Formats: sequence, C-alpha cells, structure tokens
Amino acid sequence: MLDVLHADRLALRIHDGAFSTMDLTARQPRTGELLSTVKFMVQTLAAAGELQRDLQRELTYDGLWAAEAKGNKGGRRPTVTGKMIADVRAAYLDGQTIAALAREHGVSRGAVRTAVTDLMPEHAAADEGTTAPELPVSFDMPGEVAGFLRATELDDAERAALTTA
Repeated sequence: MLDVLHADRLALRIHDGAFSTMDLTARQPRTGELLSTVKFMVQTLAAAGELQRDLQRELTYDGLWAAEAKGNKGGRRPTVTGKMIADVRAAYLDGQTIAALAREHGVSRGAVRTAVTDLMPEHAAADEGTTAPELPVSFDMPGEVAGFLRATELDDAERAALTTA
C-alpha cells in the first residue's frame, strides 16, 4: 500500500496524537526505501488493528454464546407471527402464491417463505425422505403476459393453470 501511495505522490499522516508529525510514506533520500521508523509504525498500526478486530470478533462470539445459553435466539424477529402465521400457512396450503400472500398481509415474500418453509415441497421431501404434499400449481403474472400465454398453444394442464390464476 505504501508503494502505491508513493508512486501516486500521496502522503499518509496521522492527524493527532504523539505521531501526528510523522509522514508514513517518508523514504530515504538516496535509496528511495521506506524509513525504518515508518516501517515500524505501519507494522505496529497494522498489528494493533488486527488485534482490535480479533478481540471484537471474540467478544461478539462470547456474547452470542451467552445469549444462547440463556435461551435467546439471535437474528431478526419474524414479521409473520401469531394469527397471521396460521392464516398464511392455511392460505399457502390452499394454493395461494407466496407473492399474493405477501401483498395481502403487507410483508415481504421472504417473511412469507420463512413462515411456510416446512410446508414447501422441497423441504418436506428433504426432511422425511417421503414425498412432498401435493400442492396445486398457481402463479402470479402481469395481465399482458397471461394474455400472451392464453393465446399460445398450451397443453391441458398448462391451460388449466392459467385459467385458475
């Protein structure tokens, strides 16, 4: 980094404190090599920064483990809770799409997806090794796209899915 700064004729200085007068890009006038005091300061500052980052990471993990030991779960609280989760799950099993449920309840699709994850076909099949529950095929699409698809040649199952959407 110091070589790049030097090549671009930029100086790196500490703004206040004991080392505020030191130019961290200073070089020997004859050889052009970095001053040994500059090398020492840069290495010391880098080591201090690395130590600070490592300590912060350790303290973060200590806090997470302490919270977990108390029974707290990290992360964002779910948006879909209480009666809304029951409504969303029932509507999903009835064939409503995730996008439609998100619009209806005023939440993100991710929030709805989180609420119905265990009901999704790929999740159920992966967990128990059994076949996933049969869900009706439905999807949301803009009116122009639906009109275009209705005008194209489709097989019976595709056409049935379009007429129910």
